[in-house]
Amino acid sequence: MTNTKQAPLDPRFASYLLESMADGVFTLNRSGEITSWNTAMEKISGYTAVEALGRTCTLLKFNLCLKKSCPNGIKECGIYEKGAVDAKECALTHKDGFVVPVLKSARLVKDEQDQVIGIVETVTDLTELKKARQEIEEISRKLGDVHRLDNIIGRSRVMQAVFAAIRAASASEVTVLIQGQSGTGKELVAGAIHYNGNRSAHPLVTVNCSALTESLLESELFGHAKGAFTGAIRDRKGRFEEAAGGAVFLDEIGEISPFIQVKLLRVLQEREIERVGESKRRQIDIRIIAATNKDLLEMVRNGEFRQDLYYRLKVFPIEVPPLKLRKEDIPLLASHFIEKQNAKTGKNIEGLSQSALRLFMDYHWPGNVRELENAIEHAFVLCNQQTIDVFDLPVELRRAQYNPAPSSTPPETAASYKRRGKLTKPLLESLLADCDWNKAEVARRVGLSRTAIWKYMKKWNIPLKPES
Repeated sequence: MTNTKQAPLDPRFASYLLESMADGVFTLNRSGEITSWNTAMEKISGYTAVEALGRTCTLLKFNLCLKKSCPNGIKECGIYEKGAVDAKECALTHKDGFVVPVLKSARLVKDEQDQVIGIVETVTDLTELKKARQEIEEISRKLGDVHRLDNIIGRSRVMQAVFAAIRAASASEVTVLIQGQSGTGKELVAGAIHYNGNRSAHPLVTVNCSALTESLLESELFGHAKGAFTGAIRDRKGRFEEAAGGAVFLDEIGEISPFIQVKLLRVLQEREIERVGESKRRQIDIRIIAATNKDLLEMVRNGEFRQDLYYRLKVFPIEVPPLKLRKEDIPLLASHFIEKQNAKTGKNIEGLSQSALRLFMDYHWPGNVRELENAIEHAFVLCNQQTIDVFDLPVELRRAQYNPAPSSTPPETAASYKRRGKLTKPLLESLLADCDWNKAEVARRVGLSRTAIWKYMKKWNIPLKPES
């Protein structure tokens, strides 16, 4: 067997090669003095070649080389013992004083007699990568915040039952079927289940089953092999594979065709899939959360939905009530969306007028919470005073019949207290109920001490615990 040797690189090419590299490259002699310094090193470190040549690499102040900070001299450098440093994440100090995250590698260079003649080091700037990592972490954090349980607004009895169901579902791995009218917040419930559960570190992949045709939905869910159909120019993972370790949220599950129903049943039974155009079975580790605004049981009776799939999906059903069945939550929801729009628009609207609140309470809300949020957003476009009035609201609300406003004032919020600096008995009672009678939490919201809250309760004869 013959050994082949590469021809030595022409020095002219070597020079151009070093200068064209995006990575920083520099060399040291046996004394630890810098003997070459490419253009990328100038950009990464801020030191020109003229400034760097003849100095040691201590000018870069690496925070980590071989499990320790940069030594004072070449003889102390661990490279002589190790012979190499392989892709070590560390940081150097730029000429202007700021820290640059880098990936560092180094090699000893020896002559034919195995004597060290110098060192070659490469440095990759990780600034953009670190920034991308931080952005991903921030997005993940915000996503988790959006789906916290306390972001689902409601203190009515029917919503307390929903919260209890979410907590129970989060603590298990069962398949969940969320049922409720459009606009009730089914996706928020799905998110709360996932992001408060054991799979929260993995993705929640959402698929709207009503938005795609049968063939597109099949490819979207299961993926496809190259050449499976016209336009399939490469293999592609489906949503089930993309959600590995996490969950798939199948919204509008009542819209899927009988063919997709059969394939989904297999996923639920076997936890395996086949991509479109191939016969290979692939195991998947996912949780399935489904949602629908249809009566699936009625669809089963009419032969429109498979009975076996229905029972596989509704292992743990959660019913999200329509807004008309939780009207005591309307002031709370309105206040929440007003604060949200204040933050978004920079306005300082305090709440609803008495007439507008009465209209909100009397309206039947066919579009549920989503319609209420849209109504508040519509009002923010027109409202140019401190409170939202009837004529700031959408026309369909104004056309509804409503009673004259009563003499009582609308519910106040902690935000309105902070603006006015006055705590009232109705506000304190509202805050106590909102905080499950936790005086410390009430005190935190209004910026007073717990003792002050207790004194106000004593002054206004408010019981220390809710009356049963």
